[in-house]
Parts: sequence; structure tokens; C-alpha cells
Amino acid sequence: MKIKLILNRYKVFLISLCLCFMVYFLNRSLYFNIMNKSYLSIVQMLSVLPPIMIILGLIDVWISREKFVKYMGKESGIFGITISFLMAFFAAGPMYAAFPFTEVLIKKGVKLSNTLIFLNAWCVSKFSTLLFEISSLGFRFTLIRFIIDIIGIILMAYLIEYFINDKK
Repeated sequence: MKIKLILNRYKVFLISLCLCFMVYFLNRSLYFNIMNKSYLSIVQMLSVLPPIMIILGLIDVWISREKFVKYMGKESGIFGITISFLMAFFAAGPMYAAFPFTEVLIKKGVKLSNTLIFLNAWCVSKFSTLLFEISSLGFRFTLIRFIIDIIGIILMAYLIEYFINDKK
């Protein structure tokens, strides 16, 4: 029973591993390219995740649940939206780094729409991305895209929250 549980939990990894071994016998240069990219991805992840986990631990200890509920909970309104957006806007790191933050927000009692705003803003509306976009595509384009993103992020978050609460 335990082996079945382990196989089920890691089936995607095991299938990928089997495919890699097949590639080894079919095309060795492709296999070594896959292994090199996998190694670089793991090294990058290991360099990003420890500082994020330390920050999350400090947030968990230093900021009480009551504060999160007060500023980002069910009655937070526009202030909660603003905090959620700004937290993601000034955050650093790849997308997979947002998921541990999202877990802390949910655990601390943050309203679902504010959590979704944080997660979506992390994906599409970061300060560093905005600066690059202004220099590459121009201020006008960036401003229009940014405004559309803000509206879209908020609408999506509230629609998802509405449909989830409707099903309950």
C-alpha cells in the first residue's frame, strides 16, 4: 500500500526519468542537454528558495494573523487590494517563489480575492519588468498594458472568489 502511494505521488517524476533514460539511448547529446538544463534549474531554485523561506518564517512570526485579517481580510476593501498588489509589485524572484507566500497569506486569513490579486500581480506586474518594458517598448505601451493588467487582475480575482463562494 505504501509503495503504491509513493508511486502515485511521484509518477510524473518517474515517467520523466524513464523518458530521460530513453533519450539517453536514442540521442546522447540531447540527453546531456536535458541534464545540463535540469542541473541549472535546480541550482537556480536552490539559490532562490532558502532566502524566501527565511523571509516567510519571519513574516509568520512577526506579523500576527489579526493584522493580516485587519488589512487584507474580508472587510479590507480597496486597502487590501492595494497592499496585495504592492507586495507583489515590489517582490523579487521567479513565479514559483510566489506560491509559498500565497500559502502564508491563506494561512493568515487573507481574503481569497486579495490572495489571487497578489499571485496574479506577481506574474504580470512587477516593478523590474515594468522598467525593462518601458526601455524596450516605450512608456505609452507599458502604461496601457499596466492599466489593463491591473483591471484584469482585480476582475479575475473577484470573479473567481464569487464563483467559488457561489458553489459553497
